[in-house]
Parts: sequence; C-alpha cells; structure tokens
Amino acid sequence: MANSVRRRMGVEQRREQLITVALDLFGHRSPEDVSIDEIAERAGISRPLVYHYFPGKQSLYEAALRRAADELSARFVEPREGPLGERLLRVMGRFFDFVEDHGPGFSALMRGGPAASVGGGEQSPATSNASAMIDDVRQAAYEQILTHLEIERPSARLELVVRSWVSLAETTALLWLDGRRVPRVELEVQLVHEFVALAAVSAAYDAEMAALVRRMLEREPPDGLFADLVTRLFALVPQV
Repeated sequence: MANSVRRRMGVEQRREQLITVALDLFGHRSPEDVSIDEIAERAGISRPLVYHYFPGKQSLYEAALRRAADELSARFVEPREGPLGERLLRVMGRFFDFVEDHGPGFSALMRGGPAASVGGGEQSPATSNASAMIDDVRQAAYEQILTHLEIERPSARLELVVRSWVSLAETTALLWLDGRRVPRVELEVQLVHEFVALAAVSAAYDAEMAALVRRMLEREPPDGLFADLVTRLFALVPQV
C-alpha cells in the first residue's frame, strides 16, 4: 500500500519530499557526509529515481538551501505589536530555534555552501548560488528591522547599524554552535541589547540617529529590555 501511495505522488510532490528529506539530513550532518543512497532510502525510493528529479546531489543540496533560506527569512517576520525590545526578542527566539534545529545546515548556508572555490580562485556556480541565497536572507532581515523602526529611507548610519547587527546575530549563532558554551536564552537577550547599544553609539555622533534612539526608548516600558540594559550599564559605573 505504501509503495502504491508513493507511485501516485506527482512530480512536485516528489521533489518537495526529496527536498524535505535532504534538508533534514543536511541539517544534522555535513553535506559531504550525506549520500544519494541515504536520501533515496529515507524517501523510500530508488537511487535512479532521485536522479530523475535532481541531476545530482549538488542540485538537491541547492534546493534544500533555498528552502532553508526561505524558512530563515520568515523567522524575521514579526507583527508590529508591543515594545520593540520584545519584538526583537521573539525574532531572536525563532532565529535560534532554526539554528538549533539545523545546526550543520545553518553553518553550510551561512558559509556559502560546501565548496568554496574552483580553480583560479573563482567561485563555483554552486557557491555563487549559495552566497546569493544568504544575501537574500540578510536583506530580508534588514528590511524587517527597518519596518519595525518605521523607517522607509534609512540614513547611511542607520543602514550601518542594522546591517552590522544582522551580521552580528549571524556570527554569534555560528560561534554558539561550536560548543554552546553560553546559554542560548542569555545570547538572545544580549543580541537585543546589542542592537540598541549599536544604535546608541551611532546616536552619539549623529543627530538623526539620536532622535531615533530617543523615540525607541520613549516607547519602551520602564521594565522593558532596553531599560534593563541601561540599568546594567549604570551598575558598571564607579560610584564617586
């Protein structure tokens, strides 16, 4: 009966099934350690049938990366309700959910795929495709943060702050995967604090950024995440 059900799957259904299987395998092990035979066995089909839908493991890997990139981009979508600090914390929670569920796959995605280059130091098409995917994720995250800040045309300084923070979240997650030596929940809060800290430092040099930071702080509750950072920083100042 199961074989009969599998034979009735349409082309797109089968492709989606193989992508899902591959994403799960690539998410838990390095792509180099996953074989087409293993993918076929997990999907309950023959090895030649896998090649009927995908020319090779690389094309299946790229399809899985695309799915992962789309899913990761979706983690940054958050309703514009409640304090900004709480919104960012929810985003970081979903982001680290993805990182935790797809550790090796997340690392491969963020580092541009398994193959770094081809002869002469040029990027391979596979690496170029993976790089384009992660650029899409970064752009989606950047645009979502601007939406929450209610900014349509960011200044150069604000763009620098937001893009730097997105990069910081990515780097922090990659480092966290290597041993997980810092509690995840602390890192999520720390990244929210680092966002407002980056903005505050920029505000010290620019009137437009200063106005934005004041507006952010005015909208936060007295016991919110941003106020918590201020309390922690004041505790470091020597008492005279």
